[in-house]
Amino acid sequence: MRIVLTGAAGFLGSHLSARFLDDGHEVVGVDNLVTGSRDNLAWLQEREGFSFRHHDVSTPLFVQGPVDGVLHFASPASPVDYLELPIQTLKVGSLGTHNMLGLALEKGARFLLASTSEIYGDPEVHPQPESYWGNVNPLGPRGVYDEAKRFAEAITMAYHRHHGLETRIARIFNTYGPRMRPGDGRVISNFIVQALHGEPLSLYGDGSQTRSFCYVDDEVEGLYRLFHSETNDPVNVGNPVEFTIRELADEVLRLTGSTAGVTTRPLPEDDPKVRRPDITRARELLGWEPGVTLSEGLERTIPYFRAVVASSGARARVL
Repeated sequence: MRIVLTGAAGFLGSHLSARFLDDGHEVVGVDNLVTGSRDNLAWLQEREGFSFRHHDVSTPLFVQGPVDGVLHFASPASPVDYLELPIQTLKVGSLGTHNMLGLALEKGARFLLASTSEIYGDPEVHPQPESYWGNVNPLGPRGVYDEAKRFAEAITMAYHRHHGLETRIARIFNTYGPRMRPGDGRVISNFIVQALHGEPLSLYGDGSQTRSFCYVDDEVEGLYRLFHSETNDPVNVGNPVEFTIRELADEVLRLTGSTAGVTTRPLPEDDPKVRRPDITRARELLGWEPGVTLSEGLERTIPYFRAVVASSGARARVL
């Protein structure tokens, strides 16, 4: 197959690109490098079958030759990034999705949208099944990301119903692993980088809010299976094991050997109190569930951050 994958220089996009290359497919990676990493591109460009287009998909993209799949992963994906880039986030979720759907329709290709657990907002249903419509504040600062993804889902389903386009929608929950940006502002990267610098870990609120963390290898396998499945409805792809943020902090401190402890900061506006996927649909339709525990995943991730911090002195970014 020949795949066009937007956001290919990003954390998750680079891993998914590699998964397709591993199976002998050709990947046309697309990224505007606003939050993507040139290091990820250098690693991918060593692979046979990978080519790169430096392009902002908020404007139309033209690709010569056949295309079998379009996977749309381009978007700022951490609160620090999309709060700094609110207009770009809205544009890539709306115009970018529209343009990539148009490319898929033109080529007769299957389309996969990287949506997010953020479409559930601060949920009033727990855990969150795909049938839950969510509790999102469209006027709050996080609304630029949440509503961009909700619109992206709506237009994807419209293309499926109106044009008969083959579509897949992945609702991705917190994912972590090697090749995350040290300064992306996500909780796991922040905690590990702060611990390696001997700094107290920045805990928002009292740390009682919960998240579910999926190691990147598990996440990519779920996404890959979803792309090759026959379901058009959204599917949660995440780890159903739930931790408080304080429990995560304690585990990072333990595994890094840090004695710096934690420091508290105000809880950001509209920060979800709980987050855990119901993955019944993924189990039944994809035969998938994650297998890497949080401790195992962190043990695989910390050496990557240790090397990056040692070579670049990278620091965490907090709100």
